[in-house]
Amino acid sequence: MPRADYFQLMLIGYLITVAVETAVLVMALSRRHSPKVKLFAGAWLTACTYPVVWLVLPPLFDADQRRLYLLVAETFAPVAECAIFWFAFVRGRQYEPRATARDFGAITLANLCSFGLGELLVAMGLFGK
Repeated sequence: MPRADYFQLMLIGYLITVAVETAVLVMALSRRHSPKVKLFAGAWLTACTYPVVWLVLPPLFDADQRRLYLLVAETFAPVAECAIFWFAFVRGRQYEPRATARDFGAITLANLCSFGLGELLVAMGLFGK
């Protein structure tokens, strides 16, 4: 059973995640994407994967399986976001393998940065647990 403040933590975590990931995407996505697309992607990609990470995956793991949960969740999020991004903003465009690799790298880096900050906040006792 989730804590009473679970959805409040989820909202705060979402806002932190969007702030971190949007900053990374604005700087790191390829130049073929407009600033509006980069900003939109920062909020939208997280909105697509965050509910799965917070609501769908946790009940599938026991409390002592946190590392396995994190491995699954933090693999799922960038892979799903890369697929969503490709379908929304890359598919149908002229094939540019370097730009696509950069986009996928940026999405992965954004997820790693938000994950790292989240783990730091948890370790400091400032978030979750």
